[in-house]
Formats: sequence, structure tokens, C-alpha cells
Amino acid sequence: MAENTDVVVIGGGYAGVMAANRLTQRDDVTVTLINPRPVFVHRIRLHQVVGGSHDVVVDYREVLAKGVRLVVDTVTRIDAAGHSVELAADGTVGYDYLIYAVGSGSADPGVPGAAEFAYPIAALEEARRLRSVLDDAPATAAVTVVGAGALGIEAAAELAEAGRTVTLVCGEVLGPYLHPRVRRSIAKQLGKLGVTVLEGPDTKVTAVTRDAVRLSGGRELPSRVTVWTAGFGVPDLAVRSGLSTDALGRLLTDETLTSVDDARIVAAGDSAAPSELPLRMSCQAAGPLGAHAADTVLSRIAGEEPASIQVGFFGLCVSLGRRAATVQLASKDDTANRFSIRGRLAVKIKESSYKGLLKHLADEARKPGSHTWPFKDDKRRLLLHAKRDEAPVTRTARHLTDS
Repeated sequence: MAENTDVVVIGGGYAGVMAANRLTQRDDVTVTLINPRPVFVHRIRLHQVVGGSHDVVVDYREVLAKGVRLVVDTVTRIDAAGHSVELAADGTVGYDYLIYAVGSGSADPGVPGAAEFAYPIAALEEARRLRSVLDDAPATAAVTVVGAGALGIEAAAELAEAGRTVTLVCGEVLGPYLHPRVRRSIAKQLGKLGVTVLEGPDTKVTAVTRDAVRLSGGRELPSRVTVWTAGFGVPDLAVRSGLSTDALGRLLTDETLTSVDDARIVAAGDSAAPSELPLRMSCQAAGPLGAHAADTVLSRIAGEEPASIQVGFFGLCVSLGRRAATVQLASKDDTANRFSIRGRLAVKIKESSYKGLLKHLADEARKPGSHTWPFKDDKRRLLLHAKRDEAPVTRTARHLTDS
């Protein structure tokens, strides 16, 4: 009789659910998914929670394989030596392999007053809190959105379309990822919605008060409600557990997504930093990385050598309210180009991405091992070689044995 292998997945987002589902293709693998919420959060729709057009909550029964055991709790520490994780409410859970998919959230603003008076929206509870604040604020209240990445743009557009007076403070440029040509197009569409866009070096936020936002150029903006979307951070679980991380706190791994400290620990999604060259934090990367993390574990169980990641990108979908969107196209190495899709087709693509992400998870739950990703970054290997030539490795992977 084959020995059973216990795999614990920490984090029930896009990467964690994909990994957990994929692991069920072996009958001799027991999969436990640990997540602090009893429901799946369709995170790329959080700006719609702010706008009041969607609640983003999905029952795990719709996306998680029946064979996966769901534990609703928070992991407080990973005991790598003891092959177990400590839970906030209910003891410990042992593992033979661990997939670290804790995701990302709002970064520490690091700006005076921001923690007290600004509202982040990178998590469900944060978005709901802001929705409540907006419901209590007058319709004419000035709203300032700080941070002009995709989340900031989408939140600003959603609020403006709902009739709010919105100023989008970029800090530098609107949509740093965007090609200049596409950036100009999105700025024009935001203008049509009534969003005031402030760009340039004088637009960095230096302080937030209860009713204003101060900028580096000396300007002070009246702001009854300040929305903070500038930057993402990751949970400090790996750091607290004594595992090697990059400066942001992402778990350091090799190209198979295996921790440089322990061959039993594999990372996926926003919290992974393979070869210290992490992919862009995105749902686009989360699914393929989750699938690859599962494949790495399954390869080790089978006594085979895990493969290196091959994850490419197609671009970035940005919604601009409920009736407009732009799809920024990119090379597979995630370099934005001058081409984009707009109009009704872009809206259809954006809407299909919402549905498609859930379908990918549900399909993998129904038929584990079936998920494939057509985009492969052929330039990553060259980038790795260049990085190694420029900065010789000064540390060695301290893989533990599987015994």
C-alpha cells in the first residue's frame, strides 16, 4: 500500500486554490488548504466593492476540489524543522510538503497620517470599510485616490462613474506599467468620466489629514475621503518563520519555486520571489505559478526532477467604469507595447477575464492537471544569465533532504 503524502497549502487565493486543486490528481496525496476566510475573494473585482457594483465573494464549493480539506484559520508560524504550521485558533497542522501562497495586500503607506486617515482597498475587509464610509459621506464630498496603478485607476473610474468628485494623485506618472501611447488614451477616458489626474514629481503625497492630502510640490487638496492604492506588500509570515526572503518579504525560491532553505517548501503567487526576479504581482501570474508549485511537489513525490517556471504575460486589462475598458498588450516578458484594445471589445475581454479566472479554478477542481498557460517568457533564461554574470551568487541553497 502506497504511503500517503500530506500537503498543506497556505492561502486560498488564485494561486493557492489552483495549487490545491491540481494536487488532487494523486489519490495518495492529502491536501489541506488553510485560509483565514471561509469564502473565496475574487480579488480583481475589489474596486467594484468600492463602487457598490459587486460583492466579489464566491463560495469555495464553486472553485475548490471536493477532495481538499478547508481549514478556516490563520497560520502564525511555519516550523520548517518540525514540518508543521502553527495556527492562531486551533493548534498545529503537520505536512510533508508546504505550498506558501499567502498572496499580497496593502503596503505600509509610510506617509504621516495615511494609516489613520486613508483607506486601503487591497483586501475585502478594507474595500467594505471604504464602501461604508462612502455611503455615509455626502455625494458632493471630495474623494482623492492615491496611487495610479491599475487598482487606483479602476477605483477612480468606478467612483467617478457613480457621480463622485474624484482626484487621482499619481505620485509620478499615470499607470507606470503602461506604454505612453496607451497612458494618454486612458488619461483621456478618465477625463471624460470627470476624474482630475495629477501627475509629475510634485504630486507625491507627503501627508494625509482627516480632510486633506498634502503634496510634495506644496499643494494641499481638500479630501473628505482618501483612498490609498499606492503599492502592495506581502504578509511577514516567512520572515517571522526564519525563512529567506527578498527585501519586500517574498519567499526566496529557485526556478522550480522551491524555497532556497527547504526542499519541502514551495511558493506560488505574489509571495514568491524565484531567483530574486519575481514576476509582476497579478492574477495573471498567480494561476500558472500555483499550477507550477503543485507540479513541483508532485514531481518530488514521484522522485522526479521538477521543471523550471515558464510563465509569460499578455498585458494588462484595466476597467474604466462599467461601460469602458482598455487592454494594454505586452510582450510575453511583460514589456508593455504601443498596442491596445479599447471600446466594446475591451469591455468584453475584461468581463471574460473575471469569469475566466473562476472557470480556470473550477475546471482544475473538476479535472486536476488540466490547466495550461499558453504564454511562455522565452527571455527569462537570458535575464537570469545576465543577473548571474553581473552579481555572482554569494549564498547557496540550503535544501533539506526529503527523508
